[in-house]
Amino acid sequence: MSDALTELEAGIRADLARIAHPGAAWLEPKMGPDGKPALDVLIVGAGQSGVAIGFGLMRSRVSNILLLDKAAEGMEGPWLTYARMPTLRSPKDYTGPDLDIPSLTYQSWHEARFGKESWQGLGLIEREHWADYLLWLRRTIALPVRNGCELLKIAPAADGLLAALVTSADGVETLHARKIVLATGQEGMGGWMIPEPLRDLPAGSVATVADEIDFENLRGKRVAVIGAGASAFDNAATALEAGAAEVHLLCRRAQIQVIQPYRWLTFRGFLRHLSDLDDAWRWRFMRTILEMREGFPQATYDRCARHANFTLHEGAPIEAACATGKGIELHTPRGTIAADFVICGTGIDMNFAGRGELSNFAGNIATWTDRYLPPSNERNARLGRFPYLADDYAFTERVPGKTPWISDVHLFAIASTMSFGPSGSSINAMTTAVPKLVHGLTRGLFRADVARHWASLSAYDVPQAVVTRQARSSGELR
Repeated sequence: MSDALTELEAGIRADLARIAHPGAAWLEPKMGPDGKPALDVLIVGAGQSGVAIGFGLMRSRVSNILLLDKAAEGMEGPWLTYARMPTLRSPKDYTGPDLDIPSLTYQSWHEARFGKESWQGLGLIEREHWADYLLWLRRTIALPVRNGCELLKIAPAADGLLAALVTSADGVETLHARKIVLATGQEGMGGWMIPEPLRDLPAGSVATVADEIDFENLRGKRVAVIGAGASAFDNAATALEAGAAEVHLLCRRAQIQVIQPYRWLTFRGFLRHLSDLDDAWRWRFMRTILEMREGFPQATYDRCARHANFTLHEGAPIEAACATGKGIELHTPRGTIAADFVICGTGIDMNFAGRGELSNFAGNIATWTDRYLPPSNERNARLGRFPYLADDYAFTERVPGKTPWISDVHLFAIASTMSFGPSGSSINAMTTAVPKLVHGLTRGLFRADVARHWASLSAYDVPQAVVTRQARSSGELR
């Protein structure tokens, strides 16, 4: 480790010590049915969101926590797997997992590792460096993380606890916790969509942007990318750079979307208070933003456009698809496109029943369709399938009383978007979204223990001072 990083870490310890107020522990371990102390909070996912949530809880003196991630250490999140852009798209000065601690920002880490001149000359953050920073951050603040550990199922347990069935190389075990946070990023409540016309194509000829794709195997082949968001362009560019013979990007819109609504909404008022609005306003804002979809920056487009064998097709939704002896034919209103391989960048749809970990309560998760009927000109069936969350990011019941325990299961992922705006999948929202979640978690933990706190106050008899009364002589006035 460099001297600069060592010095930075010493400064971080000093910073955290200075703001460690109040320092008093306020939670007592609750025993699980297995006779072991239950966790106060189990966080599923140790990517950028999980790290920030764990840090927020530790700063709130909730230290009996554990983070799980099915990936190997350092491979959490998309950064070293299916993120196929050279850099993050967020401006380099956006803060997030640091939770407003200057010495924990990416800038502080970058300057300590590469120097201040490197930071001054930096355009955007390399995604590999972001992954390194997140791993450094988690180690520096000493978060308890178990990698290679996957959540299989959540169930209610005795005494108001939750049981999490997890699997790892050591086998299957049950962890008990008072609360569970699903910090599961993109896929946590559903899966990546493959358009219906493509679902019957031969196995191995269609993938989503999140799949493991052997791009070297696409050298000399014709590739079609469905969708026109930033991830679709990233995959098209990766195929072009791997030597694909042709790459066609199919956009269903008559004109491709170049406006990035997430740049508009990056101000504290919106990020902090969208969730305080009524359902009509929340729906109106987020429907408009999500129907626009995220735009792509100039560099992302240029990465594709510099190749002569790249073609952008606007106004070209897939109407039908079939396999032929010469490959795949994609039929659009603009004509037929021939391909050997198809990559779908068409987003994620909610599918609670498809998630094994939710199987005990998937059918009773309230959605936006269950709670709000928008005006006819504002309806969107896909967005109506998003979960309708409580003000602490907890699931709510479709049928009250059927699964009341799900109020202790909290969702911090892309599926939180309709209820809270950008939160569990966005760097720019972390400094407002994570404290809101942590506040909700600590509020629930405190309320559940209110009788114990009252008993503690009632029994509190620790004097703060000793009063010495002087003896008086018999001649003094009384």
